[in-house]
Parts: sequence; C-alpha cells; structure tokens
Amino acid sequence: MTFSHPTGTRGAKQPGRMFRWMNRLMMGRARRADGTTMGMNLLVLTTVGRKSGQPRSTPLAWFPGPDGDWLVVASAGGAPANPAWYLNLAAHPDQVTVEQAGRKVAATARELHGDERAEAWEQITTAVGQFRKYEEATDRKIPVIRLTPR
Repeated sequence: MTFSHPTGTRGAKQPGRMFRWMNRLMMGRARRADGTTMGMNLLVLTTVGRKSGQPRSTPLAWFPGPDGDWLVVASAGGAPANPAWYLNLAAHPDQVTVEQAGRKVAATARELHGDERAEAWEQITTAVGQFRKYEEATDRKIPVIRLTPR
C-alpha cells in the first residue's frame, strides 16, 4: 500500500518556530548512546525533501517493530495537516536514513494500513498515551510508518 493519509479539517495548531528549536535539541539527545528523553526512545529520521531534494532531519519518538524495525507516528501534535517529513517519505520512501544511538542505517519506509496499523497503534498508544490525545484533537487518521533497515 501507499502513503495515503489525507489532511484533516480540524486539529491542534501546527508546530511553529519554538518547535523547530526543540527539534534541534532533541536531535542531539537522539544521537546520544542511550537515545532517550522523557521516557521515550528517540531517533533522527533523515528524508529527502520532496520539493527541494535536500536532506531533512527530524527527531522522532520510535517504537519497536517486528524484526528490528522502527515504528514512527506522523502525529504533528494532533494538527490537521501531516508533518513535512511524512510528505517527504511519501515522495521518497527508499531514500531514508535512521540515526540512533551513534549509528546510521539506510532504511525503507512503508505506511501501515488496516489490521497491521491497528495493532501497531494499540502498541504505541499503550506505551505513550499522549498519542491518543493527538488522535482526539484531529479528524485525520494519524499515519503509522514502519522503517525497515536495508
């Protein structure tokens, strides 16, 4: 299946300038040996910009998937629009790098659908309840992405 989650019509405010500053701080933490903050595992996702063609890095919380995969959530804090990194993944799912705890791994991105998404979403929201609040804030279905090492 493809990347297919459309923009919603309501939700929280899109992350702004302060969020970008926090992202820079979180990238440093994600690159540390333990790669955690506030009880969550962090990684740095590097995508290729769909318009610019330039590398774009974003720190994200991740959850363990089967076979050493990483699961990430395109929540944008419950905003009505998907985050830019999601759109970049949709355009270039095979041009992805995951950086975690001092190592970089080339990966392939795939959006989860149906029962596979539902199972992953249950795992994620059980681990970090905040994602349920994001889901309640917006009318879009929040995408869950599997990043598989290549």
